[in-house]
Amino acid sequence: MELLQLKYFQTVARREHMTRAAAELGIAQPALSQTIARLEAELGVSLFERVGRGIRLSDFGKAYAQRVERIFQELEQGQRDISAIAAGAQGEIELALSVATHLLPDLLNGFRHHHPAIRFHLSQHDVTTMAQQLSRGAYDLCITSPPLHQEGVASISLLTEDIRLAVPTWHPLAQRSSIRLQEVAEEPFICLKPEHSLRRLTDSFCQQAGFRPQIAFESDEPSTIRGLIRAGLGIAFVPSLSWRGAVEPTVVVEIPIAEPRCQRTIGLSWLSGRTLSPAVEQFRQFAIRYFALLPAR
Repeated sequence: MELLQLKYFQTVARREHMTRAAAELGIAQPALSQTIARLEAELGVSLFERVGRGIRLSDFGKAYAQRVERIFQELEQGQRDISAIAAGAQGEIELALSVATHLLPDLLNGFRHHHPAIRFHLSQHDVTTMAQQLSRGAYDLCITSPPLHQEGVASISLLTEDIRLAVPTWHPLAQRSSIRLQEVAEEPFICLKPEHSLRRLTDSFCQQAGFRPQIAFESDEPSTIRGLIRAGLGIAFVPSLSWRGAVEPTVVVEIPIAEPRCQRTIGLSWLSGRTLSPAVEQFRQFAIRYFALLPAR
């Protein structure tokens, strides 16, 4: 059974007239009749009945015609889907991130406002796991800090942001315009767990300042850290932009760190030898623009 046979049958079924169907298809009537006869032989039933000098669908033909119509509808929809995917209007994106999760809803909402049919599969992992998974082709794009630098991976810096100290508004240091990190060497710290890249980075800042932080609490969740700060249970390092809006200024104050210089860079990475789909490329460009405008928000 061939697709051409089904197309011929579909046309005859709609017309219920062999001569008109042949004219519509642009073939000779004998050739059309032979094709229908071969199809009936393959199926082992008669698809048409003779009515005087004309034909009409048999019960077998009516049942079969419904299925054939559905086949061609699916094929036509498949062509439309391919055209939409090729144009970037549809598609799927495997996105993994280890940072900027607070910004993710706004980032995705802004993109899907213009591309509502594109679907996302989101993953969160530590940087090491994400680098391994990206190299295996499990992800289309990764947002990490620092950007991934390894063979076969292309990266672009999205944002460099200051890391500040967050303290409760009633803390003795809350009114300061800046602070040297050494000044809080004896303060209790609320930190992310050691596997987080931000934790490793802030530990290095403390090392530069000549002390090891006195850790009162560790958590995987930035929201938990913010709650512990509000409760007055310690101070914490917070990114100034990617956590923007996550710390309530009425109860928590962010203090710039004058010494040492405390910053981190967030990057976007993808496989350099892999052609990005139109949907992925559109999101890549959108994410670059989004983060470029972030300081002005």
